[in-house]
Amino acid sequence: MTKNNAMNNLSLASIFPAKTRIRLIAVWLIVILFMTLGGAITGDTLTPLLATTVFLVLLLTIVGAAFGVVKEADELAHKLGEPFGTLILTLSIVSIEVILISAVMLGPGENPTIGKDSIFSVMMIIMNLVIGLCILLGGLKYGEQEYNAQGTMSYLAMIIMLGGIGLLLPNYIQGAGGGMFSNTQAIGLAAFIILLYALFLYFQMKGYKHLYVQPKEGSMEIPYKERDMANITSEDENHSTGGKKEIWIRSIILIGMILPIVLLSHNMAVVVDYGIKAANLPTLLGGVLVAVIVFTPESMTAIKAALNNEFQRAINLCHGAFVSTVGLTVPSVLIIGLITGKTVLFGMTSTETILFVITLLLSLMTFLGKRTTPIMGIMHLVLFAVFTLLIFNP
Repeated sequence: MTKNNAMNNLSLASIFPAKTRIRLIAVWLIVILFMTLGGAITGDTLTPLLATTVFLVLLLTIVGAAFGVVKEADELAHKLGEPFGTLILTLSIVSIEVILISAVMLGPGENPTIGKDSIFSVMMIIMNLVIGLCILLGGLKYGEQEYNAQGTMSYLAMIIMLGGIGLLLPNYIQGAGGGMFSNTQAIGLAAFIILLYALFLYFQMKGYKHLYVQPKEGSMEIPYKERDMANITSEDENHSTGGKKEIWIRSIILIGMILPIVLLSHNMAVVVDYGIKAANLPTLLGGVLVAVIVFTPESMTAIKAALNNEFQRAINLCHGAFVSTVGLTVPSVLIIGLITGKTVLFGMTSTETILFVITLLLSLMTFLGKRTTPIMGIMHLVLFAVFTLLIFNP
């Protein structure tokens, strides 16, 4: 009995080591500080020196939490296998984004384009900046990288469907006028998107999860008849009491690391907005910076996967993040708009529409090839640079 207890204690110590505990405690102390004194710190008395200090403290805290998220997500991904491991991280991050957007919508002011602005910013960051870095850095290290072509195409098909319906369609329908959906359209489209996204997740987790697993070297697919062989999860390890215990503990730690990023993002937004106004910078930059901060854990995990030659996992994280962003954000914002009577605008500007279409076409050209090459990553990064340029000089 004593031996078993010692083994359990050793297991807990290895799962939740002192370094992780210190990181978690330090991060949450900063969260508590800003939850109790945040209003006074970032209130009307904010000065350039204080804003800079607060920004650096928040940035270090968020980055520290992000590294903790990456560590736990890596462990869970290897314990659960694909696509479950990356799906946990993706849904956690995107759910956080949806909560933040909902909180802004339910606030006193009118923010009719908050949903569209967030989705578009996430697309440019995830599908150009992060994917570009993954392709470039992975390509420089390995030359070429392989992925599961069929699963990747299903992601891109979902992005075209959901993005087209949610962001392109509003500008070309009669609707309620001015790029708004009518109530009937809003209810119908929200239902269609929820249904399509739910069915996509169902097939991804059930009979077709082999499409989202890294294929063996020299292959770009896993045939349907070999789908059972693609299960990289160890049955003995994960279905044992010890395996389930580790998964639960790591999941709790993961949530404990993600929540501070969410809770501190509002304070970061206040400081960033102050800096933008003080320096007379474009207001859209604030939303982009907050989006970068929220998606930092997932971005870091994706780049690390590419550097480990697990490129399918990088695709699952990046493309899966955007599919989840549209699949959850569009229905949530439409439903909140219907319930509260607030104006919701999803139609993109002409500049955003062109960047959206170029991103889709470039993504198709990137992943219709046999393997990834560094030059394609550079193209994605240049497109993100164009997006950044147009923020400052529209």
